[in-house]
Parts: sequence; structure tokens; C-alpha cells
Amino acid sequence: MKYFDMYITLIFVVKVAFILLALTHLHYRTKGELDSKNDKNVVYWKERCEFVFIVLMSLLLIYVFNPREPKLYLINNETKILLYLFGFILILTAKWEVFFKESKILKDVQKVVGDEK
Repeated sequence: MKYFDMYITLIFVVKVAFILLALTHLHYRTKGELDSKNDKNVVYWKERCEFVFIVLMSLLLIYVFNPREPKLYLINNETKILLYLFGFILILTAKWEVFFKESKILKDVQKVVGDEK
């Protein structure tokens, strides 16, 4: 197995771990155990897995799209899926509240519409 294939497999493993931890956290939330020790442990590791996934994907992007040595032949089906999922992860984990709460344009629109509190 090539190093690149092992790296892609590592990214998939980290992503699966993140999904399992997110589902476990969702389970604790539906049971009303958000402040339990187990849930705090799950959230801790979920955040670490998310960070590791983002770093690994960033390194993958740097490696594949290096302008000095084009490696576009490396973009196989698994890499496409990872890049596709990475886009969704970045959108879902973006700091949306910063944009919506602090945006001057949005505040002006709210004044015009009349929904500002």
C-alpha cells in the first residue's frame, strides 16, 4: 500500500471517529445528559477529531495542489469524496454567528425590514 493511500485511509478513520463521537453526543443530548462526565469526554474527543481532520485535509490540499509539482493524477474517487466532505465540514463549522450578528449590512437590512431589537 502506498503512503498516499495510507494517508487517505487515515483521514477516513478520523472522519468515522468524528461521526461516531458526534452521534454519541447527539444521543446524550436527546437523553438530557449534556453536562454528564461522559458527554464532556465525548465532546472533548469530538473537537480533537475535528481539528485533526481539518489539519489532515489541509495537508492533503497542500500536497495535491502544490504548484511546483502538479499531482492532479492523485485525485481518485476517495480523494474526491474527502474533498467534497471537507467542503461541507467547513461550511457547517463556520462561525456563522459572527457574520449574522456583527454584519453592518445585515443590521441595515434588519432596520429596513423592522426586525431589529
